[in-house]
Amino acid sequence: MDKKNEKREIPSGLKKILDLDVYLTNAFVKKVENFMPMKQLKMHYRALEISAHTIPWLAGWLAFIWIINSKDLYQMQVNLFIGLLIDIVNVAVIKAATRRRRPSKNDDPFEMGPDKYSFLSGHASRVAFLTYFFIYLWPVPIMFVPSLLAWSTAVCLSRVLLKRHYILDVLGGVCLGIFQGIFLSLIYLERDTCISLISWLTDEKLEGGEFHV
Repeated sequence: MDKKNEKREIPSGLKKILDLDVYLTNAFVKKVENFMPMKQLKMHYRALEISAHTIPWLAGWLAFIWIINSKDLYQMQVNLFIGLLIDIVNVAVIKAATRRRRPSKNDDPFEMGPDKYSFLSGHASRVAFLTYFFIYLWPVPIMFVPSLLAWSTAVCLSRVLLKRHYILDVLGGVCLGIFQGIFLSLIYLERDTCISLISWLTDEKLEGGEFHV
């Protein structure tokens, strides 16, 4: 039998859970659409989608490290970047392993590789990790915490309302994001290590070291 056409067998217990997840997700989306104008809010959901997308975060964070050249921020910048890389790898591996189909066709122009699959939500894992990071690992002023929580919650809800993910995908992403934050706290790089790493990557020795001509 052709392996490409071979359908994976899902254990009956897991299939019941997935079917219930599909039912609850569809019921939730229909309820919300009865009270909220989906067409008008779709632009806001898309904005939330972009705000937690992998590419803007990676590119933007690298630019932030390069432009804001402050040694006081190096430890936060490097550790957060490491966390983002860990998140990308974990989400890609889990999606490739589970291969759950999305609720509807994904029209994300940045879709590639495992990202065409649904479980688990990379957006949810990313915002959960970022929220954990800025509350526990590099705490922001308390006045910004409500906005951070509101943003992360809105992103998670928008993934379901845009029909990008099922509820279980989002919950799984949130759990992964928190776990990644805890894991990062165990390997958190010291300030001097981060300064040395940034200095090496930006090749500061060119201005006065043995390579300067």
